[in-house]
Amino acid sequence: MKKRIVAVVLASVLGAVCITGCGNIQATVESTAQAGTEAQTTQAAETTTAATESTEDADQAAADEVAALIDAIYVQERTENTDKQCADAKAAWDALTDAQKELVEGENADPDYFGRDTGDASKDDPRNQDEIGENEILVVSFGTSFNDSRVADIKGIEDAIAAANPDWSVRRAFTAQIIINHIQARDDEHIDNMDQALDRAVANGVKNLVVQPTHLMHGAEYDELMEAVEAYKDQFASVKVAEPLLGEVGSDAAVVNDDKKAVAEDLTAEAVKTAGYDSLDAAKEDGVAFVFMGHGTSHTAKVSYSQMQTQMNELGYENVFIGTVEGEPEETACEEVIKAVAEAGYTKVVLRPLMVVAGDHANNDMAGEDEDSWLSQFNASGKFDSVDTQIAGLGGIKAIQDLYVAHTAAAMAEK
Repeated sequence: MKKRIVAVVLASVLGAVCITGCGNIQATVESTAQAGTEAQTTQAAETTTAATESTEDADQAAADEVAALIDAIYVQERTENTDKQCADAKAAWDALTDAQKELVEGENADPDYFGRDTGDASKDDPRNQDEIGENEILVVSFGTSFNDSRVADIKGIEDAIAAANPDWSVRRAFTAQIIINHIQARDDEHIDNMDQALDRAVANGVKNLVVQPTHLMHGAEYDELMEAVEAYKDQFASVKVAEPLLGEVGSDAAVVNDDKKAVAEDLTAEAVKTAGYDSLDAAKEDGVAFVFMGHGTSHTAKVSYSQMQTQMNELGYENVFIGTVEGEPEETACEEVIKAVAEAGYTKVVLRPLMVVAGDHANNDMAGEDEDSWLSQFNASGKFDSVDTQIAGLGGIKAIQDLYVAHTAAAMAEK
């Protein structure tokens, strides 16, 4: 009987303990379980974040490698390593994902270096063939990495010269190694620089060499061309250098010549036609001004731009204005041209390059979307009802090509 009583008491006590303490025990168990789950969640999130950061770091590292390779070939000097560097840069770019390509950024590198579509390079002819013969016309250009523009403008001039001189071999050289490297790396098209082209001529036994610059004027690039030719001239029986497009510079802004007159007439006529007007006067009556944007230079030849404005004025082209990207001469700076066009009362503007090739400057500095492009600045001024662009180089105009042909012929005729 005593055992039964003890058992009942013990059961009562345990029951009481459970009543007062079991809830706390359950809460503790649940709290511990929740803490464990939260710890697991936090650890998983940290692992995911670490993995994401690791992937982002790897993506950026891959992009940075390509940027460094691009910057290494964005140089004006060709070396014995240039060919390999160009190939390595393209291979590294091709290995990137689309997301990684967007991260490429360096001193000169960006996704557009390889990624921008500038047309079909296979339509071009680098004109670097051997078996030249004794007579060569070497057409020398600054160059452009814009494929369609290179075909229309530079190749257009070369083709015209070749057609006019069937007994001569026409070859090409670019003076901008930076552009040569860009084209080679991106499109595997190999274009000679001046030394390579002249070495090729010597190796092929060329006796009579005529050099035709496609440069606009007697500027810095023309001077460099002349220095290169001077170093090789003793290796040919005769060397003649033809005039650049605008001919002799002259002493001041008032000096013009037949070349500048022809270029002014041909460029303006093409711009008017492209804009859909029957004449420059018809465009003027409609409130349209044509602004031709050149590069500009600190070289003394910068007076050529002022001379082109003088030439436009002498032709009575009141609604034609000359500007330059570099703003040299000062009156050709964008803000000065905007002021001049607005003060003359024109409400519509057509921008077109005063450049042999419609390359980077035409597409970006003139017609680009950035706020510092000429298109953006003219629009931002609020002074005009419309601002249109014509992205076309001088080299694509038949009359301009004929002018180069005439310059080549004149050089050949020199005694």
